[in-house]
Amino acid sequence: MTPVIALVGRPNVGKSTLFNQMTRSRDALVADFPGLTRDRKYGEGNYEGQRFIVIDTGGLTGDEEGLDAEMARQSMQAVEEADIVLFLVDGRAGLTGGDETIANHLRRSGKQAHLVVNKTDGQDPDIAAADFYSLGYESTFLIAASHNRGIRSMLELLLPSEEEREAADRADKYPGIRIGVVGRPNVGKSTLVNRMLGEDRVVVYDMPGTTRDSVYIPYERQGHEYTLIDTAGVRRRKNVRETVEKFSIIKTLQAIDDAHVVILVIDAREGLVDQDLHLIGFVLDAGRSLVVAVNKWDGMDPDDRAKVKEQVRRRLDFLDYADKHYISALHGSGVGVMYDSVQDCYESAMAKWPTNRLTAILQDAIAQHQPPMVHGRRIKLRFAHQGGSNPPVIVVHGNQVDSLPGSYKRYLENTFRKVLKVTGSPIRFEFKSGENPFAGKVDRLTPRQKVKQDNDLKKGRRIKKTRQKSLKR
Repeated sequence: MTPVIALVGRPNVGKSTLFNQMTRSRDALVADFPGLTRDRKYGEGNYEGQRFIVIDTGGLTGDEEGLDAEMARQSMQAVEEADIVLFLVDGRAGLTGGDETIANHLRRSGKQAHLVVNKTDGQDPDIAAADFYSLGYESTFLIAASHNRGIRSMLELLLPSEEEREAADRADKYPGIRIGVVGRPNVGKSTLVNRMLGEDRVVVYDMPGTTRDSVYIPYERQGHEYTLIDTAGVRRRKNVRETVEKFSIIKTLQAIDDAHVVILVIDAREGLVDQDLHLIGFVLDAGRSLVVAVNKWDGMDPDDRAKVKEQVRRRLDFLDYADKHYISALHGSGVGVMYDSVQDCYESAMAKWPTNRLTAILQDAIAQHQPPMVHGRRIKLRFAHQGGSNPPVIVVHGNQVDSLPGSYKRYLENTFRKVLKVTGSPIRFEFKSGENPFAGKVDRLTPRQKVKQDNDLKKGRRIKKTRQKSLKR
């Protein structure tokens, strides 16, 4: 899918100049007076092989009437069409009431907009952008459109990478919830896939290494779309000798990245081994939701079952949020119940939470248990917002967050997981501290201030000498 980028802002902030730079054309008229652009203008750009469409719009003021009102309607229509909205402001003019009005319009539209501070050439970019931080945008880009400065780095962050485009293509090709079935060789992965599908779709044979490549199988069940991914078994590295098995392992690891939910199959007859824990570690590092399926449960005597359950409870204590199912893929017992866990995992991994709710949970957690003191100062955590999905990413802003101990981070994770009812999916936290834009900047005095400073110093020396003379008398 080709991304659509809309440029909005007050008149004469440089939207048409940026349009020409992004499309590498002179299609948009540019002149040093406001109101030149009236209709929406479309252009095509290309950055590192990624095509995109740019929409140039007329300037917004917030109190449009007549022709200006029609121009404003055209601009807001462009916002509705766009995937990415760039809100341009003038770094030389500073923050104006019109900018605040446009920012409010964009918030009500529900579109995710990015702040672009233009005309930063000839001045310190951080100082030029300082006034605009009060608008509350998470991402701010500092550019000089007339000199083509900062535009490439902005596009690099805004446009999806090659890996993200491939993931989007896979999402179109394999719809619904993608379920990856992983485990060691010969634990019953292909048997489980056939049982979940209700047909013999993949080859099953009582020999390790039957499955060589990852097999993607789209299907529908009770009105829901799924894609099952049957993978090759992953053995310990010292036991891998064949070249084809090395490629199979790579395909399995790629399948974990492609999946929304991963079902880890464990052989109940052999119990939980170290290789199972290594696979769990890779799934958690990839940020994927996890369901544990202990297979070959049929025919085991009660004492052996109790030992396996105790081993799973003890060694997977860190996975208390993941569902464990004791199943028989061969006979189908317990397999159907796993779909409920898969659905819960997917909903938790893809959930969207508003900023005010996450901030309220953070403040309640702080009220229950405050962060520790560091160098005589209390660590302050101010607000939280969501930074991504699959896995859910929660970004917490505050000060001295680099000194926040791991125990308190785990406390926050457990609190958010309990309140938000996140099942099966890991939660990742990012802690950010606000940086002072004037930190490290030298206070440069004007010639007039320098003269005044010199006079004050001379006056201070004279007063000091007079006092010394009076003391000697």
